[in-house]
Amino acid sequence: MDRDLQNTRAIGRGALSNEVSRFDRVTRHGVDDGWPEDGDMPPLRTEVSIERPRSLITYNTSPDLPFDRSINPYRGCEHGCVYCFARPSHAYLGLSPGLDFETRLIARPDAPHILEAELAHRSYKVAPIAIGTNTDPYQPIERAHEIVRRCLEVLEACDHPVAIVTKGVLIERDIDILRRMARRGLVRVGVSLTTLDPTLSRKMEPRAPAPHRRLAMMRRLSAAGIPVRVMASPMVPALTDPELEAILAAGKEAGARTASWIMLRLPREVSPLWQEWLGVHYPDRAARVMARLHEMHGGQDYDARWGHRMRGEGPYAEIVAHRFSVAIKKLGLKETAPAMRCDLFQPPRKPSNQLSLF
Repeated sequence: MDRDLQNTRAIGRGALSNEVSRFDRVTRHGVDDGWPEDGDMPPLRTEVSIERPRSLITYNTSPDLPFDRSINPYRGCEHGCVYCFARPSHAYLGLSPGLDFETRLIARPDAPHILEAELAHRSYKVAPIAIGTNTDPYQPIERAHEIVRRCLEVLEACDHPVAIVTKGVLIERDIDILRRMARRGLVRVGVSLTTLDPTLSRKMEPRAPAPHRRLAMMRRLSAAGIPVRVMASPMVPALTDPELEAILAAGKEAGARTASWIMLRLPREVSPLWQEWLGVHYPDRAARVMARLHEMHGGQDYDARWGHRMRGEGPYAEIVAHRFSVAIKKLGLKETAPAMRCDLFQPPRKPSNQLSLF
């Protein structure tokens, strides 16, 4: 499709194109046939489909992750962060990791009921559940579907620990639940703060809340007694990495107790989408950004090996890691949060036709 025409349709979105996924055997290209009305195609609108999964909790054995299980109430994410490492997951649905990922979303309204059933299973062993590690649980469609809130109600009812990662200020709606869980040591929240520059944020993560609004959200959560982590992620070489210390300081001022960072990751289809975006918005820095990434990943755009994929390796990665360590020490931030409580867990009661005697 003609680039100007495609960009017209992608107004307010992160990706600039909708390339086919790695599973498609054929490629498709739009063609401008010259008719005037084709140049006035409307911007892409968000579409939401419903999925009814058989299971909800996903388990992992990755040594790079601080949790072994997670749940995802939604597939795709309307925030449209162009760098999102979760984009390739849309390919499994027969959809593009490009614009489809941020416009053709899937909600899972039965998630709370499935979660409750899985927690009630006799073989279930309690450990913190992570929410938001793939796509943002508090993206705009949560306002209408309220799937995350209902999942939190299930977790609170059985005193199950939960770790949430988000950019979405809609989490403020659920402060009542999170405050109660925090009092029992059952929750912590990580807030991704990629940049403090509103212009860069608007281009790179177009439908996510502005940086100053995320900081205000962190203040509200912290004031409610909810442990907050500032996540300087992803760090983009030559684009956002000069802000590392400022991001951490802003997070500390907003009430964060802990901090973390991850380097930009470009798995599978994310790399061409990112490079296309970079060439349009920051052509003067494109070569430098990619050169630093290649240095950290053995000459490749990305190295998926465990122990390497999150931060890369080599002099540049070591410099960023050192800067982070010095900054958090100076600010009094911790890298590791206290463990959440698992000893309070009580499995949900299964429905029964027989009345309880107590």
